[in-house]
Amino acid sequence: MSGVESVFANDRSESAGLLFERVVGKNVMRVDPIESIDKFPKAEILVGCYPCQGYSQGGRRDPSDGINYLYRQFDRALRQIRPIAFIVENVSGMQRGENFRLLNNQLVRFRSAGYRVVSKVLDAADFGLPQRRKRLFIVGIRSSLNRRFSFPAPTHGPDRSCPHMTIRDAIWHLRSEAPEGSFNSEPFHWYYLSRNRRHDWDDLSPCVVANWRHTALHPDSPPLVKIGPDQWRFEHNGFARRFTYLECAALQGFPEPHRFDRCKVEQRVTAIGNAVPPPLFAAVAGQLVRTIEGEG
Repeated sequence: MSGVESVFANDRSESAGLLFERVVGKNVMRVDPIESIDKFPKAEILVGCYPCQGYSQGGRRDPSDGINYLYRQFDRALRQIRPIAFIVENVSGMQRGENFRLLNNQLVRFRSAGYRVVSKVLDAADFGLPQRRKRLFIVGIRSSLNRRFSFPAPTHGPDRSCPHMTIRDAIWHLRSEAPEGSFNSEPFHWYYLSRNRRHDWDDLSPCVVANWRHTALHPDSPPLVKIGPDQWRFEHNGFARRFTYLECAALQGFPEPHRFDRCKVEQRVTAIGNAVPPPLFAAVAGQLVRTIEGEG
């Protein structure tokens, strides 16, 4: 979408590797821990989206967990490859509270590697996605090029060229494609009902998550009403279901959701929820390409 060709990819998850090749259509994925890769191929742009458990607003957060320091592996690849530019994506929580120290460590490392670095939180909804999804982007361009990167301006929302997309815009055409097994049909446990996981057809979707059990409710489900602190219940009886993996992929902006036809359904949902929405990443990567070429 942004005129960039993938030459190499890495993930330690075998299912993520299989899905990457199927969805992207390129056999460039190496499934291994990043620490085991000694030599990286040359490339003009390096992209890293290392795990975010230590920075996330939800789930477990352990500041001492080694997963919080995988940016050091990205720094190693950056110094070995010496690309023209790089992009990092992570959760917005990386810039808050105690996490800011880790973010600052990354900025210092990348600048000392010889890059002019900027960062900003972008909301996927402002770039054509039907969901609120705020993510931090770090972009660097080799200092010797003397190019200054400016993040792309939002394209969707009030007073912009296009209105925000809605759930209806993204998945109405998939309503009839919800066979048993394409969504999690487990009972809705107390933690699931600790927040409002259902939005109407003409609303933005809740953030698409990587957890099979916590996938949000389809708009055809009965509305939820709040009955107390962190307690919600269905307004009336009726069939309620979570989004299918196809609907999750469409809400994430994947142009061909049906390509997610490999691995267990739970693994598909995990890969989809962990992904950077293609339209959002295309906006950043496209702006970077234009900047490198002197057009930005």
